[in-house]
Amino acid sequence: MNILSNLIPSLDSAPRVTNRGRGVHLKSAEEIAIMRQAAKIVATVLKEIADLVQPGMTTADLDAHAEVRIREMGATPSFKGYHGFPASICACINNEVVHGIPNPRKEIKRGDVLKVDTGAYFEGFHGDSCITIGVGRVSTAAAKLIGVAETALYKGIEQVKPGNGLLDIAGAIEDYVKANGFKVVEDYTGHGVGRNLHEEPSVFNYRTRELPNVKLRPGMTLAIEPIVNAGTKHTRVLSDRWTVVTVDRALSAQFEHTVLVTDTGCDILTDRTKV
Repeated sequence: MNILSNLIPSLDSAPRVTNRGRGVHLKSAEEIAIMRQAAKIVATVLKEIADLVQPGMTTADLDAHAEVRIREMGATPSFKGYHGFPASICACINNEVVHGIPNPRKEIKRGDVLKVDTGAYFEGFHGDSCITIGVGRVSTAAAKLIGVAETALYKGIEQVKPGNGLLDIAGAIEDYVKANGFKVVEDYTGHGVGRNLHEEPSVFNYRTRELPNVKLRPGMTLAIEPIVNAGTKHTRVLSDRWTVVTVDRALSAQFEHTVLVTDTGCDILTDRTKV
């Protein structure tokens, strides 16, 4: 889940971050072990949804599956009830960017660009991840957008190692997205994750002087989540006070992983290839 608390009225009470580094919680070995389990639950659910989704289903169908599976694995949905959000996943289609509310009337169609973001709360810690799914055969332009968004995530993750800063992650993402002719959404960021769904620091996807360039240290856990638009970077919030869309109705894609900074680099805790 991806927020800047001062941008969405429904999230006014969300935690505000300063990126001064003092509020960053370095996880112990015991806490990391629990986070691995939370992240594994999230990765499992997203892998199942990617295999399950087909034209004719609704976003509410996917939400129901996610909630049942999260609870079956001993966790609770991180998103449900978070500042009033009513579901266990965020489900966004085509020009919807983030925070889409699942709806039994929103049918998934062949060729759709579907974003599914979910989190699991397990024994006091959260895992958080997002995927974009091309439903059936998508257009060449949509396939390129999805590919660039996913690769941009991994370009950012490549920069996660002790001694690097948050702007190393941001710069790698921004450069790759721009080189491929797309725009990084600047209204929303990644974040620290752990005991709280959103913790310090904010993890920007573009270079900025707005916040200090916090250095990465072993034990930090970050939700890195670039959002990439085919058209303008600008977005707006719909009347439901949650769903964010592109202002020009162009497609949007997003990928997210929960990542642990290790002594030698990083570990992707929500890696779907390991579940």
